[in-house]
Amino acid sequence: MTVISNLLYYRPSLTILSPRYSLSFSSGFATTPFPCLHFGSSHHPIQPQDQQQQRPLQKPLIKEQKQQRIQLIQSSEKDIISIIKSCSRQTHLIQIHAHIIRTSLIQNPTISANFLSRAAFSSSRDISYSRLIFSQISEPTVSHYNTMIRAYSLSKFPEEGFNLYRQMRQRGVRPDPLSSSFVLKSCTRMSSLMGGKQIHARILRDGHQSDCLLLTTLMDLYGSCENGHEARQVFDDMPRRDTVAWNVLISCYARNGRNRDSLGLFNVMQSPTYGSEPDDVTCLLLLQACTHLGALEFGERIHSYIEEHGYGDHLNLHNSLISMYSRCGCLDKAFQVFKGMSGRNVVTWSAMISGLAMNGHGREAIELFGEMQRMGVPPDEQTLTGVLSACSHGGLVAEGLRFFDCMRTEFGIMPNIHHYGCMADLLGRAGLLDQAYQLINSMVVKPDSTIWRTLLGACKIHGDVALGEHVIEHLIELKAQEAGDYVLLLNIYASVGNWEKVADVRKYMKERGIQTTPGCSTIELKGEVHEFVVDDNSHPRKEEVYEMLDEIGKQLKIAGFVADMSSELHNVGAQEKGNMLSCHSEKLAIAFGVLATLPGTTIRVAKNLRICVDCHNFAKFLSGVYNREVVVRDRNRFHHFREGHCSCKDYWIQDQRITRSKDYKGPVLEQVYVLHTPQLLHLITAGISSTTFRFKWVLVGSLVEL
Repeated sequence: MTVISNLLYYRPSLTILSPRYSLSFSSGFATTPFPCLHFGSSHHPIQPQDQQQQRPLQKPLIKEQKQQRIQLIQSSEKDIISIIKSCSRQTHLIQIHAHIIRTSLIQNPTISANFLSRAAFSSSRDISYSRLIFSQISEPTVSHYNTMIRAYSLSKFPEEGFNLYRQMRQRGVRPDPLSSSFVLKSCTRMSSLMGGKQIHARILRDGHQSDCLLLTTLMDLYGSCENGHEARQVFDDMPRRDTVAWNVLISCYARNGRNRDSLGLFNVMQSPTYGSEPDDVTCLLLLQACTHLGALEFGERIHSYIEEHGYGDHLNLHNSLISMYSRCGCLDKAFQVFKGMSGRNVVTWSAMISGLAMNGHGREAIELFGEMQRMGVPPDEQTLTGVLSACSHGGLVAEGLRFFDCMRTEFGIMPNIHHYGCMADLLGRAGLLDQAYQLINSMVVKPDSTIWRTLLGACKIHGDVALGEHVIEHLIELKAQEAGDYVLLLNIYASVGNWEKVADVRKYMKERGIQTTPGCSTIELKGEVHEFVVDDNSHPRKEEVYEMLDEIGKQLKIAGFVADMSSELHNVGAQEKGNMLSCHSEKLAIAFGVLATLPGTTIRVAKNLRICVDCHNFAKFLSGVYNREVVVRDRNRFHHFREGHCSCKDYWIQDQRITRSKDYKGPVLEQVYVLHTPQLLHLITAGISSTTFRFKWVLVGSLVEL
């Protein structure tokens, strides 16, 4: 039954309690379509003849109903509003709606505004019903418009909020600051920069430029539309800047990739000039910026601020601290926060599991997942992403397949694109490229560009030219090819020495103006983030950095380090390739770390791209020769270098091709797991039997030995 039919034919009895008296509506209240829907009609509904004939009700009851109806009609405006506010069910609202239509109280601005607000923001959030109520108000005020614009800004139809704002101005209703604030939120939801600029002009014309709350909303719009300059301009023009305004500016900087600038605002806002006190939201935003930058020292400073200012019991801040410490490669502190929490939710467990996974502790991540289950905390999609990622980072093929299979059967979670991505990465890096390709093609959801790039990366590792070219075709079909995809294809051709194809791809990229993303590495020193790019000449201590890099190169050469020429894709001589490799951004950042810190200090570097094989070997040798722990966070994971070894055990870097020769006499890994998915069994039997690994899989009680 539709809302209209509910409204016009609703009959059950209902008692609504108000602070002063109880009012009862019974079956005589609204039994037929209302002629009084034509506003201002004074006549009463006419009962159908058949209904009049079947009403042998007792006279005292009829008299009581009439008295109650008269009592409600004569109730004061305050009492009606009180009844509206006490409504908790949609059926109650429909009955009150019928009453205020019959009595024309819907034309009372105060009553109709309260009723519209109650209907628009009730638990049902039925925007079509709210619009029906709005349409029955003959002369809506700015309050009515504000309610509807706000409701639309929170709904699936934010564009209707913008249209209603425009209609309001056309009808001569003057917007107030709230009107502009709500319509700006609609523009934010639509990512409509042009619409936001139009509202900005109206704000200035209406003289509302001194309303700080409104200007804060305007800043948020510009930030969400990646227009940080305009957001800063609005901020600078504000007459007063409270903590909320600072938080929005920090958020704008972070969303526009200006994380270093957002950290700088922490000191500025507390300066005597401004005197704003950071709150828990400020801390949350700054922790996220520290996470992106790998700014451990600054993150520790925020941690101290949280404890000193009484935010230590905020669960979301603790979860962010775990994430920040994990993504800064400081697992011991992440685990300290985790163990010190009195209460943990699924986000807490997921953050810790993901932290262990990305830092190369796959087994520990799986053990923690088991502890989570023993504690009775049900996993969610993010938890399983972390577990599968742990298997992928650790090369735990058998475990990954088992968890992927258990998602549906044991946890009732349908795999999403991220779970399939982890599995494609796991199989691809293990050399099971055909199985990874089949898995992607068997997905219920359409594969996106990210998952195809994952497989393309595996093709690069294993030098599978044919499949790599096929994956590029899929990316072209999606119109999602990026410069990085062609770089991977270049790597594939270069790895097999096909320099003619390398030249063709370079020519294709040049003709279409495809620009690669330059490598960039950052290192934090005394709270300041230093940034380096390939062949960097912008750092103030560049001469010292290059001198230190030369000295490190000499020491590592004595220790046996030899540059890996496969990391350089240009068809030039060995010496020229060595020179090109020597100035990669992560090497410059590590050299600066050795130069600017005391012996024995851990060097932490974050890179925007994946670390190459040569830089990986460089960091390994340096950790042993200089007795330094070096932590490098690249686009995929963490690498902890200690005493000449890496936490990834070179699985993430070196060519992991699996010998497919039938004459292989090496060790055989044998595992037994239960599978419930015939499709997965088909994938396994199609590929793993031809590798150096042998598994025993049990399917519905049957033993299948490969």
